[in-house]
Amino acid sequence: MSKKIAIVTGATGGIGFEVAKRLGKDGYTVVLNGIQHDEGAQRVQELTSEGIEAEYYGFDVTDEESVSKNIKAVGEKYGKIDVLVNNAGGLGGRSRFEEMTTEFYRFVMALNLDSVFFASRAAIPYLKKGDNPTIINYTSNAGWNAGGPGAGIYGTSKAGVHAITRALAKDLAEYGIRVNAVSPGTIDTPFHAQIKSTKPEVFASWKNNILLGRLGQPEEVASVVSFLASSDASFVTAETIQIGGGQALGI
Repeated sequence: MSKKIAIVTGATGGIGFEVAKRLGKDGYTVVLNGIQHDEGAQRVQELTSEGIEAEYYGFDVTDEESVSKNIKAVGEKYGKIDVLVNNAGGLGGRSRFEEMTTEFYRFVMALNLDSVFFASRAAIPYLKKGDNPTIINYTSNAGWNAGGPGAGIYGTSKAGVHAITRALAKDLAEYGIRVNAVSPGTIDTPFHAQIKSTKPEVFASWKNNILLGRLGQPEEVASVVSFLASSDASFVTAETIQIGGGQALGI
Protein backbone atom coordinates (compact mmCIF):
# COMPACT_ATOMS: atom_id res chain seq x y z
CA MET A 1 0.00 0.00 0.00
CA SER A 2 1.39 3.40 -0.91
CA LYS A 3 2.19 5.96 1.74
CA LYS A 4 -0.72 8.14 2.87
CA ILE A 5 -0.46 11.85 2.07
CA ALA A 6 -1.75 14.66 4.30
CA ILE A 7 -1.69 18.40 3.62
CA VAL A 8 -1.93 20.74 6.61
CA THR A 9 -2.31 24.45 5.87
CA GLY A 10 -0.93 27.03 8.30
CA ALA A 11 1.34 24.40 9.81
CA THR A 12 4.51 26.31 10.70
CA GLY A 13 3.46 26.67 14.36
CA GLY A 14 0.72 26.37 16.96
CA ILE A 15 -2.06 23.85 16.44
CA GLY A 16 -1.18 23.28 12.76
CA PHE A 17 2.31 22.06 13.56
CA GLU A 18 1.07 19.69 16.28
CA VAL A 19 -1.51 18.31 13.83
CA ALA A 20 1.20 17.76 11.20
CA LYS A 21 3.42 16.05 13.77
CA ARG A 22 0.60 13.78 14.96
CA LEU A 23 -0.37 12.79 11.40
CA GLY A 24 3.32 12.14 10.70
CA LYS A 25 3.46 9.81 13.70
CA ASP A 26 0.30 8.15 12.38
CA GLY A 27 2.29 7.23 9.26
CA TYR A 28 1.40 9.99 6.83
CA THR A 29 3.81 11.86 4.64
CA VAL A 30 2.91 15.39 5.72
CA VAL A 31 2.96 18.46 3.52
CA LEU A 32 3.19 21.58 5.66
CA ASN A 33 1.98 24.87 4.23
CA GLY A 34 2.71 28.38 5.46
CA ILE A 35 3.98 31.82 4.51
CA GLN A 36 6.95 31.92 6.91
CA HIS A 37 9.46 30.03 4.81
CA ASP A 38 12.32 29.93 7.33
CA GLU A 39 10.01 28.48 9.97
CA GLY A 40 8.63 26.05 7.40
CA ALA A 41 12.11 24.71 6.67
CA GLN A 42 12.87 24.49 10.40
CA ARG A 43 9.65 22.58 11.12
CA VAL A 44 10.35 20.08 8.34
CA GLN A 45 13.79 19.53 9.85
CA GLU A 46 12.21 18.93 13.29
CA LEU A 47 9.78 16.37 11.88
CA THR A 48 12.42 14.65 9.76
CA SER A 49 14.64 14.28 12.84
CA GLU A 50 11.76 12.35 14.43
CA GLY A 51 11.59 9.99 11.46
CA ILE A 52 8.57 11.68 9.86
CA GLU A 53 8.46 12.22 6.11
CA ALA A 54 7.64 15.90 5.65
CA GLU A 55 8.01 18.72 3.18
CA TYR A 56 7.07 22.38 3.03
CA TYR A 57 5.12 24.23 0.36
CA GLY A 58 5.11 28.00 0.85
CA PHE A 59 1.96 29.70 -0.40
CA ASP A 60 -0.72 32.09 0.78
CA VAL A 61 -4.06 30.30 1.31
CA THR A 62 -5.96 33.44 0.26
CA ASP A 63 -4.30 33.45 -3.17
CA GLU A 64 -6.47 31.34 -5.46
CA GLU A 65 -3.80 30.77 -8.10
CA SER A 66 -1.09 29.79 -5.60
CA VAL A 67 -3.39 27.41 -3.75
CA SER A 68 -4.49 25.67 -6.96
CA LYS A 69 -0.96 25.41 -8.34
CA ASN A 70 0.62 24.07 -5.14
CA ILE A 71 -2.09 21.56 -4.23
CA LYS A 72 -2.08 20.31 -7.79
CA ALA A 73 1.72 19.92 -7.54
CA VAL A 74 1.33 17.79 -4.38
CA GLY A 75 -1.43 15.70 -5.99
CA GLU A 76 0.60 15.12 -9.16
CA LYS A 77 3.76 14.26 -7.23
CA TYR A 78 2.08 11.58 -5.09
CA GLY A 79 -0.78 10.62 -7.43
CA LYS A 80 -3.34 11.25 -4.66
CA ILE A 81 -4.14 13.16 -1.49
CA ASP A 82 -5.63 11.29 1.47
CA VAL A 83 -6.20 14.08 3.99
CA LEU A 84 -6.59 17.84 3.65
CA VAL A 85 -6.54 19.77 6.93
CA ASN A 86 -7.68 23.37 6.37
CA ASN A 87 -5.99 24.67 9.51
CA ALA A 88 -4.94 28.14 8.28
CA GLY A 89 -7.08 31.01 9.52
CA GLY A 90 -7.24 33.68 12.18
CA LEU A 91 -8.90 36.66 13.74
CA GLY A 92 -7.14 39.10 11.41
CA GLY A 93 -7.64 41.92 13.92
CA ARG A 94 -10.72 43.48 15.51
CA SER A 95 -13.15 45.98 14.03
CA ARG A 96 -16.67 47.12 14.77
CA PHE A 97 -18.95 47.11 11.73
CA GLU A 98 -19.45 50.87 11.59
CA GLU A 99 -15.72 51.50 11.15
CA MET A 100 -14.97 48.29 9.23
CA THR A 101 -13.24 48.78 5.90
CA THR A 102 -14.23 46.63 2.97
CA GLU A 103 -10.58 45.56 2.74
CA PHE A 104 -10.65 44.22 6.32
CA TYR A 105 -13.95 42.45 5.71
CA ARG A 106 -12.62 40.79 2.56
CA PHE A 107 -9.31 39.85 4.23
CA VAL A 108 -10.94 38.02 7.17
CA MET A 109 -13.45 36.25 4.91
CA ALA A 110 -10.61 35.25 2.55
CA LEU A 111 -8.38 34.00 5.36
CA ASN A 112 -11.03 31.80 6.95
CA LEU A 113 -13.57 30.90 4.25
CA ASP A 114 -12.09 31.46 0.78
CA SER A 115 -9.04 29.45 1.88
CA VAL A 116 -11.23 26.41 2.64
CA PHE A 117 -12.96 26.70 -0.72
CA PHE A 118 -9.77 27.17 -2.75
CA ALA A 119 -7.87 24.32 -1.05
CA SER A 120 -10.80 21.88 -1.04
CA ARG A 121 -11.67 22.50 -4.68
CA ALA A 122 -8.05 21.96 -5.74
CA ALA A 123 -7.71 18.79 -3.66
CA ILE A 124 -10.95 17.03 -4.68
CA PRO A 125 -9.61 15.36 -7.88
CA TYR A 126 -6.74 13.88 -5.84
CA LEU A 127 -8.87 13.00 -2.80
CA LYS A 128 -10.98 10.89 -5.17
CA LYS A 129 -7.87 8.74 -5.61
CA GLY A 130 -7.10 8.67 -1.89
CA ASP A 131 -7.45 5.97 0.75
CA ASN A 132 -10.28 6.79 3.22
CA PRO A 133 -10.11 10.39 1.90
CA THR A 134 -11.15 13.23 4.15
CA ILE A 135 -11.21 17.01 4.56
CA ILE A 136 -11.02 18.51 8.05
CA ASN A 137 -11.90 22.19 8.57
CA TYR A 138 -11.69 24.50 11.58
CA THR A 139 -14.62 26.47 12.88
CA SER A 140 -15.04 28.23 16.22
CA ASN A 141 -17.52 29.05 18.98
CA ALA A 142 -17.61 32.43 17.26
CA GLY A 143 -19.45 30.72 14.40
CA TRP A 144 -22.38 30.21 16.82
CA ASN A 145 -22.14 33.19 19.19
CA ALA A 146 -20.92 35.66 16.50
CA GLY A 147 -17.65 36.40 18.31
CA GLY A 148 -16.50 38.81 20.99
CA PRO A 149 -16.11 42.60 20.67
CA GLY A 150 -14.85 43.49 17.19
CA ALA A 151 -14.73 39.85 16.11
CA GLY A 152 -18.09 39.85 14.35
CA ILE A 153 -16.68 39.26 10.89
CA TYR A 154 -14.45 36.47 12.24
CA GLY A 155 -17.60 34.84 13.64
CA THR A 156 -19.35 35.34 10.31
CA SER A 157 -16.50 33.69 8.41
CA LYS A 158 -16.43 30.73 10.82
CA ALA A 159 -20.20 30.27 10.50
CA GLY A 160 -19.47 30.00 6.78
CA VAL A 161 -16.88 27.29 7.48
CA HIS A 162 -19.48 25.36 9.50
CA ALA A 163 -21.90 25.53 6.56
CA ILE A 164 -19.35 24.76 3.83
CA THR A 165 -18.19 21.72 5.84
CA ARG A 166 -21.70 20.27 5.68
CA ALA A 167 -22.17 21.36 2.07
CA LEU A 168 -18.90 19.68 1.01
CA ALA A 169 -19.90 16.54 2.93
CA LYS A 170 -23.15 16.38 0.94
CA ASP A 171 -21.39 17.10 -2.32
CA LEU A 172 -18.58 14.58 -1.89
CA ALA A 173 -20.34 11.67 -0.18
CA GLU A 174 -20.82 9.84 -3.48
CA TYR A 175 -17.02 9.63 -3.83
CA GLY A 176 -16.55 8.34 -0.28
CA ILE A 177 -14.86 11.60 0.74
CA ARG A 178 -15.74 12.52 4.32
CA VAL A 179 -15.78 16.15 5.46
CA ASN A 180 -15.81 17.23 9.10
CA ALA A 181 -14.77 20.17 11.24
CA VAL A 182 -13.21 20.72 14.63
CA SER A 183 -14.04 23.72 16.79
CA PRO A 184 -11.15 24.38 19.18
CA GLY A 185 -11.88 26.39 22.30
CA THR A 186 -9.16 28.45 23.99
CA ILE A 187 -5.96 26.56 23.27
CA ASP A 188 -2.66 27.56 24.90
CA THR A 189 -0.63 28.51 21.81
CA PRO A 190 1.51 31.46 20.63
CA PHE A 191 -1.77 32.80 19.16
CA HIS A 192 -2.48 34.14 22.68
CA ALA A 193 1.14 35.07 23.53
CA GLN A 194 0.56 38.82 23.48
CA ILE A 195 -2.34 38.84 25.94
CA LYS A 196 -0.54 36.24 28.07
CA SER A 197 2.46 38.57 28.48
CA THR A 198 0.65 41.94 28.63
CA LYS A 199 -2.49 41.00 30.57
CA PRO A 200 -1.74 37.77 32.45
CA GLU A 201 -4.79 38.25 34.70
CA VAL A 202 -7.11 38.32 31.67
CA PHE A 203 -5.41 35.23 30.25
CA ALA A 204 -5.72 33.44 33.62
CA SER A 205 -9.41 34.37 33.87
CA TRP A 206 -10.27 32.61 30.60
CA LYS A 207 -10.17 29.22 32.28
CA ASN A 208 -13.03 30.33 34.55
CA ASN A 209 -15.37 30.10 31.53
CA ILE A 210 -14.33 26.53 30.79
CA LEU A 211 -16.12 23.62 32.47
CA LEU A 212 -12.92 21.60 32.81
CA GLY A 213 -11.19 24.60 34.43
CA ARG A 214 -8.14 24.82 32.17
CA LEU A 215 -7.02 25.80 28.69
CA GLY A 216 -6.58 23.19 25.98
CA GLN A 217 -3.26 22.03 24.56
CA PRO A 218 -2.52 21.86 20.81
CA GLU A 219 -1.96 18.10 21.12
CA GLU A 220 -5.57 17.73 22.28
CA VAL A 221 -6.77 19.20 18.98
CA ALA A 222 -4.28 17.07 17.05
CA SER A 223 -5.60 13.85 18.61
CA VAL A 224 -9.17 14.63 17.43
CA VAL A 225 -7.94 15.50 13.93
CA SER A 226 -6.01 12.20 13.96
CA PHE A 227 -9.23 10.34 14.83
CA LEU A 228 -11.26 12.11 12.12
CA ALA A 229 -8.60 11.29 9.53
CA SER A 230 -8.49 7.63 10.54
CA SER A 231 -10.60 4.66 9.49
CA ASP A 232 -11.97 4.67 13.07
CA ALA A 233 -14.07 7.64 11.88
CA SER A 234 -15.10 5.98 8.62
CA PHE A 235 -18.82 6.57 9.27
CA VAL A 236 -18.44 10.16 10.51
CA THR A 237 -19.14 12.99 8.07
CA ALA A 238 -20.74 16.47 8.16
CA GLU A 239 -19.93 16.75 11.89
CA THR A 240 -18.32 19.50 13.95
CA ILE A 241 -16.53 18.37 17.09
CA GLN A 242 -16.11 20.90 19.90
CA ILE A 243 -12.67 20.69 21.55
CA GLY A 244 -13.13 23.25 24.27
CA GLY A 245 -13.47 21.59 27.63
CA GLY A 246 -17.17 22.45 27.70
CA GLN A 247 -16.53 26.14 26.97
CA ALA A 248 -19.35 26.24 24.40
CA LEU A 249 -21.91 25.72 27.19
CA GLY A 250 -20.76 28.79 29.09
CA ILE A 251 -20.79 28.89 32.90
